[in-house]
Amino acid sequence: MTNNYQDKIINIENIPTILSTIDRKAKKIVFTNGCFDILHYGHVKLLWEAKALGDILFLGLNSDDSIKRIKGKNRPINPEFERSCVLASLQMIDYISIFEEDTPMRLIKIIKPDILVKGGDWTPDSVVGSGFVSEYGGEVKIIPLVDGLSTTNTINKLKFK
Repeated sequence: MTNNYQDKIINIENIPTILSTIDRKAKKIVFTNGCFDILHYGHVKLLWEAKALGDILFLGLNSDDSIKRIKGKNRPINPEFERSCVLASLQMIDYISIFEEDTPMRLIKIIKPDILVKGGDWTPDSVVGSGFVSEYGGEVKIIPLVDGLSTTNTINKLKFK
């Protein structure tokens, strides 16, 4: 692990090197992903609960282009560098990798997490990578959402101020 928050932000090409230093029999790897455009309590709760499920938390962060394709031309609000730095400063996150694709499947295939985590707006079967993770004995966990908290709700509140 590192004490410098920016060292937590890793290129996808460096993940195998990091994984080679982890005793997979002794440590459980947890993976989650998302846009984390405007960080709020719901995000932090999800990340703490995800970390509590294992030893090492990898976060896949959607790139700016990926978010634009998924959420529309007015998103993201905060650029990927800023989002990744804010997230890397959180103690529960061990590693962050920004992905360009619309889904984190490539990251999931490289990391092969023991536990794949998503928020309560997903079902276990609808989580990208759930079939792959289940095939090798991994688990998919759904963390309940915090009612009323979402980046979209935050943006909509700001529109009426």
